[in-house]
Amino acid sequence: MGKASRDKRDIYYRKAKEEGWRARSAFKLLQIDEEFNIFEGVKRVVDLCAAPGSWSQVLSRKLYLPAKLSQDSRDDELPLIVAIDLQPMAPIEGVIQVQGDITNARTAEVVIRHFDGCKADLVVCDGAPDVTGLHDMDEFVQSQLILAGLTIVTHVLREGGKFIAKIFRGKDTSLLYCQLKLFFPVVTFAKPKSSRNSSIEAFAVCENYSPPEGFNPKDLHRLLEKVGSPSGMDDIDCSSGWLEGPNKVYIPFLACGDLSGYDSDRSYPLPKVAEGTYQSLDPVQPPIAPPYKRALEMKKASNHGIKELEKLSLDS
Repeated sequence: MGKASRDKRDIYYRKAKEEGWRARSAFKLLQIDEEFNIFEGVKRVVDLCAAPGSWSQVLSRKLYLPAKLSQDSRDDELPLIVAIDLQPMAPIEGVIQVQGDITNARTAEVVIRHFDGCKADLVVCDGAPDVTGLHDMDEFVQSQLILAGLTIVTHVLREGGKFIAKIFRGKDTSLLYCQLKLFFPVVTFAKPKSSRNSSIEAFAVCENYSPPEGFNPKDLHRLLEKVGSPSGMDDIDCSSGWLEGPNKVYIPFLACGDLSGYDSDRSYPLPKVAEGTYQSLDPVQPPIAPPYKRALEMKKASNHGIKELEKLSLDS
């Protein structure tokens, strides 16, 4: 089955377009909220690696729009949502966009400025590197991205706040879990129903931000390095293999979303319509400046050049 026909039968892909979401990943955040009630009491949110904006859409619909439509709300009481990404994204009502790099602490300063010096109640991150298919490599790069997100979190999240981040499960998951536990007493790895079982992704739901006593955000990397080795010496081993015996960690892992609902790995028959054929909807919001656009142009130009050469050789 080709990708296009498979996508049409992917229930979450289809429902996302029907309900006006920019990507099927919107359902992942909605299902995490169903299980963990992450939006309760939230007034200030940061969405890291936000493009194309489906999680920002969820934040807008769940937090900003209900407050805006409320009779009692004033403009200065509306929730603040700041979305950060290296790529530009189409506007979303109630969402302030910052084009920036989450590995740079200066990005955190920009966010705090938007919050008038206050801290966020919730930070979410659905970011991931371009996957290679080599799971060990993808898991390692993803864990580095999460630690970059955590660096921003230590600057912008208030004590007691929550952090939701995409993770890739693998042999060093327990190390990442221990690192997150340094800052959050409650850490659960969740697998929303809309996340395909065939995918190694899951989501770290970190609650009640409580940095260690005397912690300085600038010391984050040194602190995390010490966790990587049982001796704490300079010969840092980034493996969690030493977490055995009394150091063994059992990670809470929870499936969320309606378990009797749609299965993200299954293809469903296309719905019957009066006209007799199902019309596939266009994406709600195509990417504005996708990083792969230049690569496609170069490939097209290269193919065109090869065809011209073949034509010349045939003519001669």
